[in-house]
Amino acid sequence: MNFFQKTIQKPLVQYIVTALLAASSALIYEIFVFPNAFAPSGLNGLATMVQYLFGFNIGYMAIIINLPMLIVAWFVLNRRYALRTLTFVLSFSVSSILFGNLDFSAIAFYAEDGGGAILAAVAGGFFYGVFYSVALRMGGSTGGVDIIAAFINHKKPEYDTVWLIFILNALIAGISFFVYGMDYQAVILCIIYNLICSWVSDGLIKGARTAAKFEVVTTHPEALSRELMETLHHGCTVLNARGMYSNTERAMLICVVNRRQVVEFERIIRKYDDTFAYISTVNGTVGRFNYHETEKETSEETKDF
Repeated sequence: MNFFQKTIQKPLVQYIVTALLAASSALIYEIFVFPNAFAPSGLNGLATMVQYLFGFNIGYMAIIINLPMLIVAWFVLNRRYALRTLTFVLSFSVSSILFGNLDFSAIAFYAEDGGGAILAAVAGGFFYGVFYSVALRMGGSTGGVDIIAAFINHKKPEYDTVWLIFILNALIAGISFFVYGMDYQAVILCIIYNLICSWVSDGLIKGARTAAKFEVVTTHPEALSRELMETLHHGCTVLNARGMYSNTERAMLICVVNRRQVVEFERIIRKYDDTFAYISTVNGTVGRFNYHETEKETSEETKDF
């Protein structure tokens, strides 16, 4: 484990990073969201519309909405999750209140037309997606609907909260039509912001950990597994198998590799007759699965994807 990984795993560092993420999120709102009159996704979208209509700072709304849920989360959910989410919410709220008294006109992005407004939604969604994904990696969340989803998962783990988030965001987009002067542009910007935010956060959370799983049926398990391990440096699991059509004994190799190694994997297995494989996507990998030739290499840290 390198110095950066050791440092980022320290609780104090994680709280500091979470606070900085929240302050950066508040700044993104000042630069891209507020100047272009649209609501972002989640409960912050509702708070943004309240600020637009009544001038009630989003920072106060974030506290009012999230604090009661976080108090319940402290007793019902994981306390680590509650503390990290509280850190984000308080930092976002304080930053928003402070930023509300400052003039950001020099750096704010004011769209001159519909195309510019779309760019503002894309940029805002992109940055917030990055901050959101890092907050989740820190063991917390950005609050709002994520806390509600956590409650549902706690009580009903089998329920899919994706639909809850979708319905809420659709509701926010619909309400924004009436709040922002019966203007469809506000609805479109809300949808774009939400899509970009979801796409970026999902990509960052899953993308760095996704892999490809090959399941190979072969009559050459020893030679094939040895070449795969020596070339790709990933281990193989061998299972006994029987071909029902030919009623012959075969072996099935299961091997998980980096996405960049898929082409090389396919090149290797084409060299062996009586061999075929199918591939599936792995959403995440946990632990070490690299193959090392010597004991010395085994002690070295495994590289990330």
